[in-house]
Amino acid sequence: MAERLLEVKDLKTYFYTAEGVVPAVDGVTYHVDKGETLGIVGESGCGKSVTSLSVMRLIPNPPGRIVGGQILFEGESVLDKSEADMRKIRGNHMSMIFQEPMTSLNPVYTIGDQISEAIRLHQGLNRQDAMAKAVDMLRLVGIPLPERRVNEYPHQLSGGMRQRGMIAMALSCNPKLLIADEPTTALDVTIQAQVLELMKRLKQEMGMAIMLITHDLGVIAEMAQRVVVMYAGKIVEEGDVVSIFENPLHPYTDGLLKSIPQLDTGKGKLHVINGIVPNPLHMPKGCRFNPRCPQATDLCKEKEPVFTQVAPTRYVACWLRAQEGLTKEVAS
Repeated sequence: MAERLLEVKDLKTYFYTAEGVVPAVDGVTYHVDKGETLGIVGESGCGKSVTSLSVMRLIPNPPGRIVGGQILFEGESVLDKSEADMRKIRGNHMSMIFQEPMTSLNPVYTIGDQISEAIRLHQGLNRQDAMAKAVDMLRLVGIPLPERRVNEYPHQLSGGMRQRGMIAMALSCNPKLLIADEPTTALDVTIQAQVLELMKRLKQEMGMAIMLITHDLGVIAEMAQRVVVMYAGKIVEEGDVVSIFENPLHPYTDGLLKSIPQLDTGKGKLHVINGIVPNPLHMPKGCRFNPRCPQATDLCKEKEPVFTQVAPTRYVACWLRAQEGLTKEVAS
């Protein structure tokens, strides 16, 4: 059995606003094993990024607060640690590539200063040695002329170079877990492919685990071993990538996969999931996907489905798939 690196159990992260309480993450359970890549997918607003920020203990308070559940990293509770202890963990044992590198990087500091800051803090190197390691990290992530680039500011770098700089910063202290939140957002397809290939190579070389957050199922198919599908703050399906792509169980997962453009089908129109993501202040009764689900029954509209194991590596929260006949069929 693979060794657990991160375990999230029944995590609940709520935001308290003037309009009411927003259950951004509402009872989420998953794990990341050492050395694996776990993909987390779903539409914007489903809770993917809030989940990752919760793991890092970076939820802004107020208005956000982790109100329930457990987060275990290497068997120790993240939620019980002091802020001083968390500063020792962040960037050192677990690290994060944030969305939009232009807004995540500080515009008034050079890329070298921003990378070397983490190195000096966690590894105790002096400024000269830390800057030398920053140059090595830029070289590792494939930035040309790293000795020159280390003294440049974020606005002097292209989008792809800024993203590589963010990866260099995240990996500078050899973390055991890398959380990549939309690491290829706003990049053209060529640079996207290069960044993904870079992450795969560095994962193999450094032996780290990756939690990859994205809405792009193509990226998940290329990078991940397992995938978690989120909708409206909850996990609706989990399983190994091959099984989910070949046989999606939840209607939402099926809709996401059908929405991927297929060049060889001859169909002129893309599949569309009707409706919109529910207002988090007014979640629908029963299954949160039921207003958009073409297969919804009266039970789906009245009672929230239970997240159930239906095969050795498959879990789903759907009343339709919880029926005995379909459960046996999937398990076989």
